[in-house]
Amino acid sequence: MDHRNRIALTAALLGATAVILGAFGAHGLRETLSPQALGWWNTAAQYEMWHALALLALAAAPVKRPMLPASLFVAGTLLFSGSLYLMALTGARWLGAVTPIGGTLLIAGWLSLAWAAFRSR
Repeated sequence: MDHRNRIALTAALLGATAVILGAFGAHGLRETLSPQALGWWNTAAQYEMWHALALLALAAAPVKRPMLPASLFVAGTLLFSGSLYLMALTGARWLGAVTPIGGTLLIAGWLSLAWAAFRSR
């Protein structure tokens, strides 16, 4: 499987889990979590979906080296959304310290995509 197919596969899996977890939060956790925790959950699902779509676009984009931005998007999503999902479920506020690391990786992914697009022109 080539890089672009792996990126598209990862995008599809992240998109599917974003829908599943978003629906679970809206329907299964609505009565269980506090409004604040539901907000964390919703933010996690939204960022996961946005970056699934970004990965899908990256798989089709005419950039020469898509793996760096793809890797940063995946790692950032796992840390950002994952820490928010876990914080919502467990109440472990220390996980909030992990979230900005994931956010930084997401920003780095966007900047590396901009650089790759610039270099591919």
